[in-house]
Amino acid sequence: MLVLSVLNQKGGVGKTTLSIHLATALAKQGKRVLMVDADPQSSALDWSASRQGDPLFSVIGLPKPSLHRELPGIAKDYEVVVIDGPPRVYEVTRSAILASDIVLVPVQPSPYDVWAAKEIVDLLNEAATFKENLKSAFVINRRIVKTAIGRDVTEALAEYPLPVLKAAISQRVSFAESAAQGKTVLDTDPDGRASQEIQALVREIMELAL
Repeated sequence: MLVLSVLNQKGGVGKTTLSIHLATALAKQGKRVLMVDADPQSSALDWSASRQGDPLFSVIGLPKPSLHRELPGIAKDYEVVVIDGPPRVYEVTRSAILASDIVLVPVQPSPYDVWAAKEIVDLLNEAATFKENLKSAFVINRRIVKTAIGRDVTEALAEYPLPVLKAAISQRVSFAESAAQGKTVLDTDPDGRASQEIQALVREIMELAL
C-alpha cells in the first residue's frame, strides 16, 4: 500500500483540489484508492457528497492525531491512500506525515508561500528521525501560465532540502468549474491541458515511489 499526503501548514494553497485530482487519476488507472480527509473543514467530503453517480474511490473523514495508528486497519484493502491534510493543525499534520510514504507540499508561486513552507519542512525534518524512508517534494501549484513567476519560485525553494517536482499545475478556471459539479478536470476535459498536467504529476509521483 502506498500512502500519499498533500500537506502544507499554510491554507489556501490548493491541497484539496490537488488531492482529489491525484485520487481520481490513480482510480482511473484501476487502482483501489482511499481518500482520507484529514482537514476539519471537510472540503473533500463535501466534494464527494456533491458528486453524482458511482464514486471512483472512497472518501472518509479522519482529522485526528491518531490517524497514523488507525489508518493501517482502515486502509488494508486499498492499494493507494491519498491524505488531504489540514492547515495549522500540527498534531494531525504530524500524524499524517507518520502515516505517509510520500509527502507532497503544494506551493503557490508567491514569496509568502515560499516563506510559509518552512513550517512544513521543519515538521518533515522532525519526522525523518522516526521515518528514515519518508520521501517528500514540493509541487508548484496554481502557476500563472506564460510568466516567469513559476521559474522564480523553483529557484526560491532551492534553499530548502526538498526537491521540486518538474510537473507543475497551472491556475485554470476548469479546476473550479469541475469542482462545482462534484467532478474533476479528468472527468470534464480528459484531454485538456489541466488533465495533462495532472497526469504528468501522477507519473512523476509514481516514479518517486519506486
